[in-house]
Amino acid sequence: MIDRRAWRMRKLLDGDQPAAHWPAGIGVRTLNTPADAKAVHALLLRAYDGDEDIFPSAEDWWARFSGDPEFDRDLCLLAFDTEGQLAGVALCWTSAFVKDLAVRADMRRQGLGEALLLHVFSVFRARGAAHVDLKVELDNEPGLRLYRRCGMVHVPWEG
Repeated sequence: MIDRRAWRMRKLLDGDQPAAHWPAGIGVRTLNTPADAKAVHALLLRAYDGDEDIFPSAEDWWARFSGDPEFDRDLCLLAFDTEGQLAGVALCWTSAFVKDLAVRADMRRQGLGEALLLHVFSVFRARGAAHVDLKVELDNEPGLRLYRRCGMVHVPWEG
């Protein structure tokens, strides 16, 4: 079923790609520990306004997420601040699809979302992907601006 309230956006990974420029004090790594998974769940829960239909509990969310056939721990990109707190996350599927991109409220408007997205592009380009896709709700104006700024374009839903 095609979602009329959301767009599929795509970034072709041809030609030169800009490098990610991380805000001061931010480090990025992949998901490594159970504590990482709990921190990601907490950040996503806040980003999605506590919608318990999406994230019923940390344990249920993790079981569903990590049990998906497209799950790859190396495609869970976590950005941490100088205090070691999770500042942002990009969770991707092996099909070169960004499942979730979220930035902690106090870290927004500092370039972290853009840096995460550009990093996602470089990770998938290194894996040989031709493009990266994501879904964005049409009422998510900040997200739409970010994705367009990073060179993504609206493409029709497949299927």
